[in-house]
Amino acid sequence: MPHQCSTIRSHGRMGTKRVVIVGSGLAGYSMAQELRKKDNALEIVLVTAEAGASYSKPMLSNAITQRRATAQLVTSPPEAMATRLNLVLNARERVTRIAVDGHYIETSARVVHYDALILGTGAAPIRAPIAGNAAHAVLTVNDLDDYTLFRQTVEGARRVLIMGAGLISCELANDLLSANVTPVIVDPGPQPLASLAAAETGRSLQRALEAGGAQWRFGRKVHSLPVDSGRYSALLNDGETLEVDAVLSAIGLRPRTELALTAGLHVNRGIMVDQYGRTNHPRIYAIGDCAEYEDGLRPYVRPVLVAAKAMAATITRTPTAITFPLMPVTVKTPRYPVAVLRPSVDQVGMWLAEPDCENHLVFRDNDGTIQGFSLGGTSSSSRAPGVAPAVQTASDQCLIS
Repeated sequence: MPHQCSTIRSHGRMGTKRVVIVGSGLAGYSMAQELRKKDNALEIVLVTAEAGASYSKPMLSNAITQRRATAQLVTSPPEAMATRLNLVLNARERVTRIAVDGHYIETSARVVHYDALILGTGAAPIRAPIAGNAAHAVLTVNDLDDYTLFRQTVEGARRVLIMGAGLISCELANDLLSANVTPVIVDPGPQPLASLAAAETGRSLQRALEAGGAQWRFGRKVHSLPVDSGRYSALLNDGETLEVDAVLSAIGLRPRTELALTAGLHVNRGIMVDQYGRTNHPRIYAIGDCAEYEDGLRPYVRPVLVAAKAMAATITRTPTAITFPLMPVTVKTPRYPVAVLRPSVDQVGMWLAEPDCENHLVFRDNDGTIQGFSLGGTSSSSRAPGVAPAVQTASDQCLIS
């Protein structure tokens, strides 16, 4: 049944300049918060296809371990967010069009004019092409609604197939093990975290989760998914059949760019933005998982917080370039915690083990300078000897509880 649109208005004083934000995830609410810090009179309208509650999306991948129901993941309900940030919240509305020349958006319920428009549309789970009469039943965990269905489905399950062995897949596998559910991870790559961490770090994580009961199928993909009597028989491309109770896809996310494309915004993998977070249309900005910077996508929490501060200053007439510090990525897998600071994509060099540190690899360029690290287990919270001061500071911040 379709959700009913709702508008929640705060009772504060509204100014003359209107900023419209699309999306109520971390990116959208971070922008609203930073804008409100800069200008108490600024009119802010936030439009979202979701209910508008504030929650921590990274918590979705380990909420089962913490025995959290959906309601417990909400840090602030929609009404409270609208009041606290003094904004108009148009919830359960989808933006259908951006009228660039007219400076307005069309939603499923109304037309909203803007002086500045911020796109925080996030990213959508990539759907693998799968045959079979149960292909439609493949789950994803990308928002609160997804998590609710996921939790209901795995309740009482014994085996769950996870497509993909990246960061989210590994966190979910660790989470399922804590609930006495056997995760079976299928991935075409050679080991977990293949596109993020050093190979040795990934293999160590593989062994740790395997010791807890996880099963791995590398170099393979799910070909088809038929269902019979509530049980799924996942057929892999090598002919093996896996009997499971549920199937979860976590093969990656794709920035939501459809709205931007139809509006004529420049799009590559994400919505292209400059050093100020602006698109090729000066009144339109993008932030978060949907935004692509000169050095690529930055689909993590801290880049959003950094970008929001700078963009809020720019939008309130103090142009401020976004400057990202070194930002390591942590993988929430308590059975084998991982912290990674990847080198830049064009950096030439190799991963090398540090002789004095167990499970500690560094990426050295051709001059021997350390450009990144890949830490696992107890090393994920240890110091990184020989790392440049800026990188060392990042390493020290990689404490995983």
